[in-house]
Amino acid sequence: MNSKAILAIAALAVVASTGVRADEADASQYAVQFQGSRTRAEVQAEAATVSATRSTEPNGSRVAAQVKSGVDAKTVRAQAVEAVRLGQISHGEAGPL
Repeated sequence: MNSKAILAIAALAVVASTGVRADEADASQYAVQFQGSRTRAEVQAEAATVSATRSTEPNGSRVAAQVKSGVDAKTVRAQAVEAVRLGQISHGEAGPL
């Protein structure tokens, strides 16, 4: 009796599983149908202009040009030493508390 029940369940499973495989493998019936308003030539022309004007360099990756100064480095150092001596700027890593 058990073998008849197992055989019946197996036959039912085979019959039920045939409906599962009745569709296309890529599920093409669910693809969205799209109707464009532009021609192929218009799209290709736009793609050509975009690629010609696009930069491959990320924004903000350029270093700013060095500013030319008319003051000598020795003068700047002397002014810094004087400012530290007068207490106008802090010295080292510790700032004013």
